[in-house]
Amino acid sequence: MERIVEQTLLYDFYGELLTDHQKKVYEDVVFNDLSLSEAAEEHGISRQGVHDLIRRCSRTLQNYEEKLGLVEKFLKTQEKVREIHRLTQEFLETGSRELILQIEELSGEISRL
Repeated sequence: MERIVEQTLLYDFYGELLTDHQKKVYEDVVFNDLSLSEAAEEHGISRQGVHDLIRRCSRTLQNYEEKLGLVEKFLKTQEKVREIHRLTQEFLETGSRELILQIEELSGEISRL
């Protein structure tokens, strides 16, 4: 997965578990594209402090994912929904009853995630 997409998903799912200070610095560097120096000046800490905080936050967010797996479940669900959509379109074109069984199976898989 592309690094920025991964960081965004991890932050979307677990960002609220960071402190307000961590969130502000992380958002400035990762999402607002501030340099370490700019973020350091903005938040009154050293450039090294910003660097360490970003690494620590990234590690923390990754640890939450390893323990909870919410991003992985989300991505699997998203993939299955796309497949259901594709099968539904195919069913509308062909009327094949076998496709309904596949759609039901995928729906069951989603509910078990």
